[in-house]
Amino acid sequence: MKRVLVLAPVLLLLSGCSNNWGWYVVDPTTTSGWNNLKFMASGAFYTIGMSVTAIMISVVVGLLVAMPGLSEKRGWRMFNRTYVEIVRSVPVLVLILWVYYGLPALSGITLSVFWAGVLALALSDSAFQAEIFRAGIQSISKGQYEAAQSISLNYRDTMRYVILPQAIRRILPALGNQLVYMLKMSSLVSVIGMQELTRKANELVVSEYRPLEIYTILVLEYLVLILIVSAGVRWLERRMKASDT
Repeated sequence: MKRVLVLAPVLLLLSGCSNNWGWYVVDPTTTSGWNNLKFMASGAFYTIGMSVTAIMISVVVGLLVAMPGLSEKRGWRMFNRTYVEIVRSVPVLVLILWVYYGLPALSGITLSVFWAGVLALALSDSAFQAEIFRAGIQSISKGQYEAAQSISLNYRDTMRYVILPQAIRRILPALGNQLVYMLKMSSLVSVIGMQELTRKANELVVSEYRPLEIYTILVLEYLVLILIVSAGVRWLERRMKASDT
């Protein structure tokens, strides 16, 4: 009953658009329609799991890559620029295909579809994370470094306790945008067989021959996920602002 009440207004609106549209394939009031919706929604576990794992890895790698970009030594700065420019220049889809098909041939290490997707997404995003962290850290005034030195903090403790907490507050919206970007880019992993939301929708289209109706539901699924993520990021922003007061 609950599922009918939730989805009925949307489906009624869509069904009124044209008598030729086959919204019955995603009608929750029928057994087949409800099974199709459950089949599509089952891909959300892999979409979320892959995106969250990839963003966690990319944040760590991005921070590690950003630090050399802040160095006074030209060699370290060149390493940062080279990494960022090369990784940013490779399309995500190409990187996914290279990691899944090319990396095993190069290294002899076979990766599952899930971990190939995670590695490719994390690698691609790490270059953007590096630039976000570099900009955030550089936005902190030099007075903060001087204050840390005055209480005898070394460089690592200065970054850990003084600079990074302030920088993260400033770059949190950008980090949230990257998580949204990751959720959307995870759809590309469907090309190597990952059973996430887009792959599930593609398989259902092959069996039901109703691309418009099925892809419309797919759009709604991504919309709901991204709205939840956006709300979560805004909540964190408010919490951090409240802790500063």
